[in-house]
Amino acid sequence: MVRVGIASVAGAAGGFVGTPGDMINVRMQNDIKLPPESRRNYKHALDGLIRVYQEEGARRLFAGASTATSRAVLMTVGQLSFYDQVKMTLLAHGFSDNLTTHFLSSLTAGAVATTLTQPLDVLKTRAMNAKPGEFKSIWHIITYTAKLGPLGFFKGYVPAFVRLGPHTILTFVFLEQLRKNFGFLAPE
Repeated sequence: MVRVGIASVAGAAGGFVGTPGDMINVRMQNDIKLPPESRRNYKHALDGLIRVYQEEGARRLFAGASTATSRAVLMTVGQLSFYDQVKMTLLAHGFSDNLTTHFLSSLTAGAVATTLTQPLDVLKTRAMNAKPGEFKSIWHIITYTAKLGPLGFFKGYVPAFVRLGPHTILTFVFLEQLRKNFGFLAPE
């Protein structure tokens, strides 16, 4: 529970602070899907931040902050807490503390993190791409998505896992190699 709590606080802080950049990233990726007259055509991320501030106001920079922060909490809990838990379980069942254990633990953590975060990722993306006034509240976005069926909350799951899985694996495999080769002790 302590690891979950620490991961939650870290995820919340990072998610909130990163919301403006995340929103610009989402908008820039979505721009190509829009008709030419509706595109925002940000030159780069800094241009996007400045234009949102000038054209839509400072509050708009944090559109989707609640879902982005919640998503970051779930992502951090899914990756950090589940990696440690799966690794401890594998070690308790006869696995050695080696690359195979680290790989399996991080692969599982990546899958759990993707599964936990995908519904909020879908909601966050809708909130950040919405035109002002398109959705009245987060509840409006949830009900809109629910009308698409349960899988509507998992739209884009496979690409999300293809991105997050290798990221999680590399992060923890490198972490374990640093611990092993530079004498850092594993947490107990």
